[in-house]
Amino acid sequence: MKLSWVWFMGSVLVLCGVGAPSAAALDAPHTLHRPRPATQHLTETHRAPAHHAAARSAKPSKAAPAGQQARLTPRGQARATAHRAAVGSRRHHSYERFTASSFASSDIFAADVTAGEDPVVRQAAIDALDGMNGTAVVINPANGRILAMVNQRLALSPGAEPCSTIKLSVALAALSEGLVTRDTPVQLAGFRMNMTDALAKSNNLYFEELGRELGFDRVRHYANQFGLGELAGYNIEGEQLGVYPDQELPASEGGVGRMCSFGQGVSMTPLQLGAFVAAIANGGTLYYLQHPATQQDAAALEPKVKRTLDIARFVPDLQDGMAGAVEYGTARRLRANFSELPVFGKTGTCSDKGTRFGWFASFSDSPQGSLVTVFFLEGGRPTFGPRAAELTGAFYRNLWDRNYFADKSQQAEMLPTAPQPEAQR
Repeated sequence: MKLSWVWFMGSVLVLCGVGAPSAAALDAPHTLHRPRPATQHLTETHRAPAHHAAARSAKPSKAAPAGQQARLTPRGQARATAHRAAVGSRRHHSYERFTASSFASSDIFAADVTAGEDPVVRQAAIDALDGMNGTAVVINPANGRILAMVNQRLALSPGAEPCSTIKLSVALAALSEGLVTRDTPVQLAGFRMNMTDALAKSNNLYFEELGRELGFDRVRHYANQFGLGELAGYNIEGEQLGVYPDQELPASEGGVGRMCSFGQGVSMTPLQLGAFVAAIANGGTLYYLQHPATQQDAAALEPKVKRTLDIARFVPDLQDGMAGAVEYGTARRLRANFSELPVFGKTGTCSDKGTRFGWFASFSDSPQGSLVTVFFLEGGRPTFGPRAAELTGAFYRNLWDRNYFADKSQQAEMLPTAPQPEAQR
């Protein structure tokens, strides 16, 4: 009985990874790094017709359950391996120490420029943060207008590691290159997984494999096309630039696989992530984000197109996994606060030098139009991606309780329609 228990606990440790670096993706079930295998791990299957069924039903795929891993060794060898892993974990296991606070010690909104924002959206975001040290950016994906940007000091900062939100960029790159569909089972360490479940459950091994198959040059090309490494805003005073490296991480640090699983070596801003998710929400138009200075500027806003992305046919594949994250995956805490409208999102959690980051980027779907939100938190142990998702649910709840979605359609009838500009390259 004791041997069985040791074997079981050791297996759990082997599968989940031991001694991960400080920037490990904490909202993902796997953080192991392994060298690129010599054999092909991508198995092509029949491509399912594109659809938007995720908004109606977001159930995990039955074809490749993420939690069932085959035994790769005979029973005796497995027990010995598990025992060594258990001993190693006792020798090397340590808890990461955080020096940053998850809660604001002062008025982090005092210096914000707010005259051109939507006051209802802004107050809903402030109330949702509820004292946590973070920022919330809310965008209209139909024109790139920033409806609210609370804690602008942090929102306009040079950014931080994107953690598992980088998986959205990698997924779209793999879909665009025809490497996989949402249903393609990818062979991993003893189990297979498709993109829908990998996004929903934020599986690092899956995206490490995609990154190695794509290679750094292609991964970087698509990341740049999606707006990483360049300013997201149009003449937004104080906006600083995130960084996408010119070279991949050394193999000793995980290489391109580690960059694609949780963005190690990348610095991304909340505005960059918001502009990218807005392009997903609207089917491929990457707008320059605009932050009006006055209500008159907001009423006269003309959309400015940065570039058009050829991603519309891949959005349903991505959308299934983003819906799954909210319904049964890493963002399911959102549903504790809000369930009236479909929400599609991706969490991210990692840490660096004593500070933990918690990301959640999402877009909603309503008859009155879509909203894009980015909640980014900095702090200690209470800060993580699922918490950012929970706060996003509180934000949507605040808007719903204030009848925002009903009022929005009435307000739109009174505003002039902005002309559609030609795409700018």
